[in-house]
Amino acid sequence: MARRTVSDYMTPAPTVIEQDETLRSAAQTMAQQDVGALIVAAHGEITGIVTDRDIVVRGLAEGLDGDAHVREVTSGRLATLGPDDPVAQAVQIMRDAAVRRVPVMDGSVVVGIVSIGDLAVALDSDSALADVSEAPPND
Repeated sequence: MARRTVSDYMTPAPTVIEQDETLRSAAQTMAQQDVGALIVAAHGEITGIVTDRDIVVRGLAEGLDGDAHVREVTSGRLATLGPDDPVAQAVQIMRDAAVRRVPVMDGSVVVGIVSIGDLAVALDSDSALADVSEAPPND
């Protein structure tokens, strides 16, 4: 059996936005692309991730408006993986860092993003998390 790597399950070419983008712009990008997370950069260097939950909980619930900058709500602790890293390492990093999504880097270039849902579908397709992850979005 071939060794499963992060590249087997990641979503390739995730959207990268600059940290000076507004929350409104980030939310609109997420809605247009039907994604829940964007990679955040400062002058092209990856600095974090912003999720739909970050926008709501760290932004709107704290009184920020749609014109606030993404950097104000970005998840700062950045755990990363390489495309050739084993899936078991991805699971361990998610556990250790208590995150649901991890950017996949090839050197300094982001080449993908892997989520706990991606891994659940791949590793235990009968799990409740896999069912939820594969379900169509609510409209």
